Amino acid sequence: MTTAKVDGDALDRSAPDEPEELSLAAEFPAPSRDAWVRLVDQVVAKSGRIGAGADPGAGVRKLVRRTLDGIAVQPLYTAQDVPESPVGVPGAAPFVRGSRAAGPVPAGWDVRQRHADPDAAATNAAVLADLECGVTSIWLVLGEGGTPVADLPAALDGVLLDLAPVVLDAGADAQAAAEAFLALAAERGTPPGELRGTLGLDPIGLRARTGDAPPVTSVMPIAERVAAEFPQVKVIVVDTVPVVSAGASDAQELGFALAAGVAYLRALTDGGLDLDTAARLLEFRYAANAEQFPTIAKLRAARRLWSRVLEASGGAPAGQAQHAVASPVMLTRRDPYVNLLRGTVAGFAAGIGGADAVTVAPFDAAIGASTPFSRRIARNTQALLVEEAHLARVIDPAGGSWFVESLTDELARAGWVFFQDIEAAGGVVAALDSGFVADAVGAVRERRMRDVATRKASLTGVNEFPDLDEKPVPRQPLPERGGVVRGGGGLPSIRLAEPFETFRDRSDAQLEASGSRPRAFLATLGPLAAYTARAGFARNLLQAGGIECVEAGPTDAAKEVAAAFAEAGTPVAVLCSTDALYTERAAETVAALRDAGARHVLLAGRSDVDGLDGTLYAGCDALAVIDAVYSALEDVR
Repeated sequence: MTTAKVDGDALDRSAPDEPEELSLAAEFPAPSRDAWVRLVDQVVAKSGRIGAGADPGAGVRKLVRRTLDGIAVQPLYTAQDVPESPVGVPGAAPFVRGSRAAGPVPAGWDVRQRHADPDAAATNAAVLADLECGVTSIWLVLGEGGTPVADLPAALDGVLLDLAPVVLDAGADAQAAAEAFLALAAERGTPPGELRGTLGLDPIGLRARTGDAPPVTSVMPIAERVAAEFPQVKVIVVDTVPVVSAGASDAQELGFALAAGVAYLRALTDGGLDLDTAARLLEFRYAANAEQFPTIAKLRAARRLWSRVLEASGGAPAGQAQHAVASPVMLTRRDPYVNLLRGTVAGFAAGIGGADAVTVAPFDAAIGASTPFSRRIARNTQALLVEEAHLARVIDPAGGSWFVESLTDELARAGWVFFQDIEAAGGVVAALDSGFVADAVGAVRERRMRDVATRKASLTGVNEFPDLDEKPVPRQPLPERGGVVRGGGGLPSIRLAEPFETFRDRSDAQLEASGSRPRAFLATLGPLAAYTARAGFARNLLQAGGIECVEAGPTDAAKEVAAAFAEAGTPVAVLCSTDALYTERAAETVAALRDAGARHVLLAGRSDVDGLDGTLYAGCDALAVIDAVYSALEDVR
């Protein structure tokens, strides 16, 4: 074996002028924030969004947006924006950077899959397949909407309870499910010290979802037993998904989690447990969505807030056991394969945010029972994030980001305010029963739905870029869980896509019944270049409601448009062209369309033309436009 001769002097020699610190782009002058602000103002002024003599910074202010919690998101963050509140180090108070010193390194976070099939045999087959192929814990729905509690042994047949944690979710049957699980572990001879899982008691979450639940103190008997015998078992899940499903903002979700967690701590300590033991029995479940930075910041803020609660209560510093799940609010039945992307972003954000366990929903979860293929893709999404994208090789990868640190601080403060509001209303149970939570969340829900209706918030494949020819993804429907009890604290459950999907269902029904979809005519004025942009806009909007569009093509006169309209077989017409051509030809074209039988005439744009029934423009209420078109079509029939 030979080695190449290496010049040792060359290896040891250092450049005499080598700097102690590496400064990239040192030959350029250091940029300043003021210089950046001036440049932004110039660009925004050229766009016409501010006047030429506007105050310095006016252009930057135009680029600031506010979240549903009123938090201002700036277009640029610098070191000056880092909050004064300490973030600490991973595994130490205030646990912003993670509950464990090593974070998810090296094995990754807990990959948790949800199962809610009433058939115990099918559930068991799916559970075993998941565990064999990368899933590390099971989230099992029992009772109403899931596997019968009596079938728990069959559902978990072959599952090693000391290796694979099982998280129960049994709603009103939670007590019976917990007893059945502990009995099953004893029957199989699992040592109490080695049993792992979460029993899933959550009367507060049940109350939020249905308006009816046993008292918070009902958790005490099982909590005492678990605290004494099962050191690796948690008893209570503080589930925020019911309020998120009702439309809650991030800060409201955080405040609700704190209020519910505090209510459980009070019940457990009043029942005789010490604070540290009581805190160990809790696991928190948060929603992760396709807004990656808010999700990351929310999970970091949640740990900080819970650490503050324990500190204020006199407890020892402790992290927060977090289970992040893909938010059901964001999932769609239409173009469901886009849910793959939403789930990927949500899983990414949950992992980066430091969640201990992550559940990525199968892409067909909003349709019905998931298939082996969709569950495989869901678990492989996490496998890719951990094994191929290497997200788990870095502890708190978002730490140090000026934007993330600022947003974490802002969310923590806003969440604490909502927590205090709930406490002032008498605590979380009283706030649910009085309607305080429902009213607060309802106001945010209305804003969310308005943003979707006006397409300020995009749902790809639903209110933007719909495909009327998409093939349906059939799935066996699953039984629904208990709903709202009138007069109680039960919260509604929404998916943002539902209003548009209702119109799409209506269109499909008409297609099946008559062989054709609802149709609108695009009255295109002028050459292709003149009308393409607005015709595309109108088509995209109307197809989001299942309305098919046919167009006149290039036209030179109103009579050509009217002739094409007469062949379209619809009473609805939408003018599409430039403002200049609207000024020149819109009025006579509207009159010609009316003479040809048009009952409902719209215009794409904001031009003021006599005889119109409405206009389509960026930011208009698309659902209202679609509903008006359907009404016009039905009037003809």
